[in-house]
Amino acid sequence: MEETNNKWFAMSDRALLEWLGECIQKTRLQMNKTQQQLASTAGVNRSTIMQLEKGGGGTLLTFIQVLRALDLLPLLQAFEVKETISPLLLAKLEKQKRLRARPGKNAPVQKPFNNW
Repeated sequence: MEETNNKWFAMSDRALLEWLGECIQKTRLQMNKTQQQLASTAGVNRSTIMQLEKGGGGTLLTFIQVLRALDLLPLLQAFEVKETISPLLLAKLEKQKRLRARPGKNAPVQKPFNNW
């Protein structure tokens, strides 16, 4: 797994854009779509698709439109931040849970009702 992470950090920004462009192109070809068909579905110009596929960049909005057109929006789940709680804080919270109910200091003492 570390090898994969090192690969991303070692790549330049330009190389990452080119890699993303290749992925878009390969996915488009696997779906048997032309650049024009993808552009129409995404609501962008064909030249924009050509630019993305060559690694020329583009806007984030354009990238999202293309991902949507390729049914690849679930890839964005990788960016989802899940809230985590530290084990120490969890242990402290567990310790603070009430185990018994006690009346307050000034609460009146209620005696059980007896009909005898």
